[in-house]
Amino acid sequence: MKFTETKLKGAFIIDLELRNDDRGGFARTFCAKEFEDHGLKPTVAQCNLSFNYKAGTLRGMHYQVAPACETKLVRCTKGAIYDVIIDMRPESPTYRQHIGVELTADNRRALYVPELFAHGYQALTDEAEVVYQVGEFYTPGYERGLRYNDPALAIAWPMPVTVISEKDAAWALFEAVPV
Repeated sequence: MKFTETKLKGAFIIDLELRNDDRGGFARTFCAKEFEDHGLKPTVAQCNLSFNYKAGTLRGMHYQVAPACETKLVRCTKGAIYDVIIDMRPESPTYRQHIGVELTADNRRALYVPELFAHGYQALTDEAEVVYQVGEFYTPGYERGLRYNDPALAIAWPMPVTVISEKDAAWALFEAVPV
């Protein structure tokens, strides 16, 4: 695996080192030791699968607070998504900053999301499928979220939002979120 740190400290894009032969290819998608060697938390408490019927579907922006902070390793296994993370660590020099990364079944790229980062994505294709390993159990009492279209965050989603849950559409604006 090739680890590339983003401008948000602790967030990494992970590219596979694919080994090809006459049968096809092989690549390691996760290794606890390699994650530890890069200072990343290798714990996997849950693995989730998300399937999106229509391009334009948006999920997010979600995160959990202490004592249930989550890490995530996100990968698109069918179609394509635009994955966005926001640094929610008040002490961080990149607090409130975000990045977006295109994850596709073809590029096989993954995004490592550190604790206290809001996470969401938009399906760029119909039938986009996303698998993510999560470092903490889903704990509803510690779940938080941000509005995907908050002007203070200025996320440039690649296409109009066509489908979103009522819950995700109703998250508070950034200024109203307690730290």
